[in-house]
This record gives sequence, C-alpha cells and structure tokens, in this order.
Amino acid sequence: MAMTELYYMNTPIGWLKIRAARDRIVELDHVLEMEVPNEVDLDGSSPVIRQCVRELQEYFSGSRTHFDVPLEFTAGTPFQQKVWQRLIEIPYGETISYKMLAADCGGPNHSRAVANANGKNPISIIVPCHRVIASDGSLGGYTGGLDKKRGLLHVEGIDISAT
Repeated sequence: MAMTELYYMNTPIGWLKIRAARDRIVELDHVLEMEVPNEVDLDGSSPVIRQCVRELQEYFSGSRTHFDVPLEFTAGTPFQQKVWQRLIEIPYGETISYKMLAADCGGPNHSRAVANANGKNPISIIVPCHRVIASDGSLGGYTGGLDKKRGLLHVEGIDISAT
C-alpha cells in the first residue's frame, strides 16, 4: 500500500483532517481540536495537500464553487461509491433531498441506504454531502454535526433555520 500523508487545517467551521495517497485526496473529515498535533506545517506537504488546502481556503472565502483537486475513493461498497459520485454532481449553492438522491441512486425506497452512505462519505465538503437535506426542508443529519452542515450551507448562500 502506498504511503499516506496527513495534514490538519483550521477552517471557519473547525479543524479538518486531510489525508492523501498516490497524489489523490482520500479523506477529508471534521476532527476535534484536541486531535490536532501541536505543529501543522504546510511547507513540507505534497502538492496535492497544498492544492486541497488552497481550494478549501478559496471555498471558505467564497471565491471557489467547484473543486479540482484529484480524489480517490479507497473504501466503500459499489452503492456507497455511486452515492458519493452523485453527490459531486450537486451544484454549489443548491440542495437536494435524501428522497431525490435515493431516486437517482437506486429507487425511492433507498432513502435510508442513501443516508447511511452519506454518513460514511470519506471526503466531506469536496464531496458535498452537506447539500442533502430532508424532504421537509430541514437539515436532516450530518456526521460532522448540524452546526457544521449549517455553516457549510451558509458559505454557499443557503440559510436553513435551526431544525
């Protein structure tokens, strides 16, 4: 197995853990501040980590609506990977319902499976599971916490009241 590289980034919604392997981003996840090492140095990081950090900074500043950093899903079932690929297609600043995502990925009765796949998304933000909400317009769930989901949607100009 190829060596992986790990980097921690502080963002407006908290710390993120970025993992790269084979010049691809394989994980982007929310972490607690206490999990972050004392020193976080971008200078010695690989080009793909530096690109990911730059694109995330641009996203949080409002100047990026699409990510170009290369990704690779190294885990997940074929169904989960199908859901994650569909998430990438959801445009910036737009949301879809779990029910709509389920219809796109296997049928209207797959809402629970789609929600579970969303929760296992290994590359959050770039693979925008935060853009999937409940059919009634409420936030639904988010593995990183609803405050982070609300914050990401706010970055994209979507305000959903506390639910």
